[in-house]
Amino acid sequence: MHDKAMEPETPAVAGGGEIKAAMTEFLEAFEAFKDANDERLGELEAKAGEDVVLAEKVERINAALTEQKAAIDRMALDARRPALARAAAPVDERKAAFLSYMRSGDASRLESKALSTGTGAEGGYLAPEETAAAVAAAVTAASPMRRIASVREIGANVYRKPTSLGGLVASWVGDGGDREQTPTSSLQAIDFATAELYAMPAATQALLDDGVVDVEQWLADEVQGEFAAQETTAFVTGNGTNKPTGFLHPTKSPEATRGASEIGYVATGVAGGFPETDPSDVLIDLIYTPKQSYRANGRFVMNKSTVATVRKFKDADGNYIWQPSVEAGGPSTLLGYPVTEIEDMASIGADAYPIAFGDFRRGYLIVDRQGLQILRDPYTAKPYVLFYTTKRVGGGVQDFDAIKLLKFSVT
Repeated sequence: MHDKAMEPETPAVAGGGEIKAAMTEFLEAFEAFKDANDERLGELEAKAGEDVVLAEKVERINAALTEQKAAIDRMALDARRPALARAAAPVDERKAAFLSYMRSGDASRLESKALSTGTGAEGGYLAPEETAAAVAAAVTAASPMRRIASVREIGANVYRKPTSLGGLVASWVGDGGDREQTPTSSLQAIDFATAELYAMPAATQALLDDGVVDVEQWLADEVQGEFAAQETTAFVTGNGTNKPTGFLHPTKSPEATRGASEIGYVATGVAGGFPETDPSDVLIDLIYTPKQSYRANGRFVMNKSTVATVRKFKDADGNYIWQPSVEAGGPSTLLGYPVTEIEDMASIGADAYPIAFGDFRRGYLIVDRQGLQILRDPYTAKPYVLFYTTKRVGGGVQDFDAIKLLKFSVT
């Protein structure tokens, strides 16, 4: 459990004040954006044309909103970033041996029979659970897909998940009544293979010799950004070859005719854009494409340029359908559903799939092979010490009913 008594109080308060001020500025900017966009729309209706200067003003505010939101998210992420507790609890023998290896390269204790956790020739030494947990927590905090998908830790390189193809039937019965056997469900197995992901942070020997430096937290901070970026790209667009299979990789078909292992989509009716009249209607169509059970925990996924486009849309009552979060780090909403920004999503264009909607926790599964391996390399990049850090990760769609796409095409 995290011990709040060990946190420095002054920086936390200052950080909270900074985030609050940034949120206030962001919400004020959104009000300015709405005013400018309303004026632009009024000009269009009055003159059947667009004021170029006013349009540029709207775009400048829109771009500033996007950057402010990203900055606030980064601040909130830094505030939430887990830190290893520095309690005076005794350090176990394996962890002490591993820290000695990281600081000085002494692997003699790790190679003893009692502590054997792999050898350098085989790719490194298995990190203690505390180190692996610190890295995992840091990566999760920085990864948008890990925050919305299901995550399972496994002990093998492949996880086989049985999935129902339908056919399971439930029945009502009265007290004491005969219970007839219900038809059994058809099952198929989906394999989620893991692939190796690596990063190579570098440190100076002076940093490693500094007893004040927490080398576990340093490692977690160094690898989290690279791991999160590579993972997220694979979880969205990966082809499954030496990497996870992204949710955009399976065959995509119109929802009305899609197969059981295909991702369904609805079309905007316009090649490369939204309809000019009532553009938000296609977003409503997308929301109602999954079954109700998936809509309950549904969310939109898109990149920031697509967010900048839908931010201008209004509903039939003249209300903006995009609304900012009033909590730092919280998701903005679109038509009442949370929006997760992932830059690996395509931008709006002909035949592109820039927007996804659905229950990603039910729809996408991430599998982590237990264990984090680290190989200390003081030779390749002298005078720096490299830490070749590897883990095995897999992922793929586990429920094709849960995720739907918006295709920017006529059909």
